[in-house]
Amino acid sequence: MAETLMQRRARLLGPNVRTFYDEPVHLVRGEGVWVWDADGRKYMDCYNNVPHVGHCHPRVVEAISRQAATLNTHTRYLHDGILDYVERLTATMGAGLDCTIMTCSGSEANDIALRMGEAMTGKRGIIATDNTYHGNTSAVTQISAKMPPIGGYGAHVRLVPAPDSYRNPDPDGAIFAAHVRDAIADLDAAGIGLASFIICPYFGNEAFPDLPPGWADKAVASVRNAGGVVIADEVQAGFGRIGSHMWSHERLGMTPDIVTLGKPMGNGHPVAAVVTGANVMAGFRNAFRYFNTFGGNPVSCAAADAVLTVLEEEGLMQNAAEVGAYARQGLEDLASRQQVIGDVRGAGLFFGAELVLDRHTKVPARAFADRVANAMRHKGILLNVLGRDYNTLKIRPPMPFSRENADFLIETLDAVLTDLGPPDG
Repeated sequence: MAETLMQRRARLLGPNVRTFYDEPVHLVRGEGVWVWDADGRKYMDCYNNVPHVGHCHPRVVEAISRQAATLNTHTRYLHDGILDYVERLTATMGAGLDCTIMTCSGSEANDIALRMGEAMTGKRGIIATDNTYHGNTSAVTQISAKMPPIGGYGAHVRLVPAPDSYRNPDPDGAIFAAHVRDAIADLDAAGIGLASFIICPYFGNEAFPDLPPGWADKAVASVRNAGGVVIADEVQAGFGRIGSHMWSHERLGMTPDIVTLGKPMGNGHPVAAVVTGANVMAGFRNAFRYFNTFGGNPVSCAAADAVLTVLEEEGLMQNAAEVGAYARQGLEDLASRQQVIGDVRGAGLFFGAELVLDRHTKVPARAFADRVANAMRHKGILLNVLGRDYNTLKIRPPMPFSRENADFLIETLDAVLTDLGPPDG
């Protein structure tokens, strides 16, 4: 019998290379919000934020192809593309965020951001939340709570409880800020001191709790009073995805010292960035000798620039706001009929529903949520789960997602929940 694709993966890539769903999907083509498998079956992609402006967007494909056929080299030679792009990117951010290091991944970007914190403070302490993920370099795995590093977390790391607007409301952020202050005091007592406070301002991996503007102000003030730098990881929620703002830190009313970018930046091309101010950049450049062979190459910059063009010309941030609100209302209406939905939340085209065994006890329906994600896959819709208990449906489609797509999503989810019946775990 011929060797299966999964067997080849195990042989050539090694064990435990994760795939989604009980029956992995073998994708061969994508266009807009749709992907097709090797058998020709069509799926609506409600999960992948990497193809931010749609799978294989012709404007991005053309920009990559044109630049690849012209020149591709590194930044120790001069080229206009990186400068034009950085000017355009930083124009979307607040005052003082006007210098950029281009990288290839969000992991690299967060690694650099942490080193910037060290350079600016002369200290090593890091505060993050206890249910987050910031990448997979050695430095950032120390703060990625989903898989503790071998040997445990370093003495310089403090993980504070992530916000949870559903089970443990903290309306003004006072409880969260108290945890941050305790972590700062603990780092000081250990003789380590605070360098960096890093969060996703949307708290995406923490199942995107509903938090009002200004919620993080107290925590940020405590960090600044201790001399630390504030890092906003915009890898998941940036580039207009939340609809109301280009960046989730703007929605939260937070002014970071450093912003990190990744996944959606090049619509699938491996490009990412760190954005900061001139003083932080100078501190980093004086403390570290950093060069990235592929970061900021002309092809990456062309891809990233094309993404910004498509976002603007096709009004995709406005689309995220309008369609996201429509889809969230659809989920709210569905919750009135399906008791397993304990909470609906999110903004723009990053939203979802938390599934529970009982609305009164709010016991997470973890196993049931996994069954829902698999059933949706078999009905032709790709989504997944996240959160502390992996019981929150994560819906994060490409930005051209339409009302018709949202209707298909809600109708299918309604049918799946009805077919599965009451959860049993």
